[in-house]
Amino acid sequence: MRAVRRRNWPLEDRLRIVRETLEPGVVVQTVADRHGVSTGQLYTWRKQMLATAMAGFAPVEVVPEPPPALPPPSTAAAVVETTGSLEIVLPSGASIRVTGAIDPAMLRLVLAELGGR
Repeated sequence: MRAVRRRNWPLEDRLRIVRETLEPGVVVQTVADRHGVSTGQLYTWRKQMLATAMAGFAPVEVVPEPPPALPPPSTAAAVVETTGSLEIVLPSGASIRVTGAIDPAMLRLVLAELGGR
């Protein structure tokens, strides 16, 4: 009797295969067949990767800033425009800090890439 050998997939390969299953219109069975993996294994990898990705996120609350008060006319020249800032702390401890004007479309792209989608 021959022992059944389990294939040990590197994390990069698992991530690449799981990303294929997330594309619109893709059939998971087709991706599984192409890579010689069972659909159950693919769904297990997806579940593990989702749990890992969500472990580093915390709930966020967006609070609108109150409108700025108009300064008295005599100090109008002393007003300095303020800018916003954003800091994202990853589970690894690394952080990403953006100051100044934040483009919402660019922020969505960065967050999507961090989320692996």
